[in-house]
Amino acid sequence: MTPRKKLKGLVAAAITPMTPDGKINLPVIGQYVDYLVNEQNVKNVFVNGTTGEGLSLSIQERKQLAEEWMCQGKDKLDHVIIHVGALNLPECQELARHAAAIGAGGIAVIAPFFFKPTNKDELVAFLQKVASEAPEVPFYYYHIPPLTGVKIRVEELLDGIKAQIPTFQGVKFSDTDLLDLAQCINKNETGEFEFLYGVDEQLLGALAVGANGAVGSTYNYLGRQTNLMLQAFAKPDFALAQQYQFLTGEFLNFVIKLGFGVAQTKAVMTFVSGIPMGPPRLPLVGASSEFIVKAKAKLDSIVWPNGN
Repeated sequence: MTPRKKLKGLVAAAITPMTPDGKINLPVIGQYVDYLVNEQNVKNVFVNGTTGEGLSLSIQERKQLAEEWMCQGKDKLDHVIIHVGALNLPECQELARHAAAIGAGGIAVIAPFFFKPTNKDELVAFLQKVASEAPEVPFYYYHIPPLTGVKIRVEELLDGIKAQIPTFQGVKFSDTDLLDLAQCINKNETGEFEFLYGVDEQLLGALAVGANGAVGSTYNYLGRQTNLMLQAFAKPDFALAQQYQFLTGEFLNFVIKLGFGVAQTKAVMTFVSGIPMGPPRLPLVGASSEFIVKAKAKLDSIVWPNGN
């Protein structure tokens, strides 16, 4: 594998823009890239994941989105990671080959969650069969047990994984189990793996135990503020970092009580960025006008440190 820039900092979990009639809206991806880079200072994206409704898209749609992000992100984005997970192995392998062919900076795979792997060996065997289809592309395991129900601890998964998956680069860790994350980082003495945290409202806790960066939906529209939190943490100015985390949490706590998911994330991104993200795909339904009014008012009311 050729040397690559280490992935760290923020990775936006890319939303899939859709037209009012439910088709993917490729023409706005260029504007989306420019917005992330210029307005949010976020230069990494995770495409076709949970926020991107990847499992609700056809294989052809997923390929088209991956190609458009690669095209529009050329010379602008540092890393484009393509999620290639699916419920069956052949589709995962097809998407992995496609991601490799278009030059993706990495691929990620979620655990299959209808017929589930029940132990580490079964999960690694599945991941290996996908990773081997893209033998030059950094490979990430996408750990999200709240959605998959696959609760195999990542600490256990790491043992010997490099021998079976030579391209293994790290984990998108979307779980609240900071003990498991901390044990992973403790094992990662050489720093060869990257641990990217996926629970935005707990990012500061993950940074404290050594996470390299983060993948999340809020970095689409709160990337600038979260980058300032990262800077404060690095100084270190923990009190300032806490302020940013608490304010992000205040917003998320508010909208979660209203009912917050992918559909509502699309609505928030639309009113913050001005880029039409459109409706979600069924069975998800669009955010209510009441949600939009209340969420916008709440976000507008937040006073960030130093007037940011």
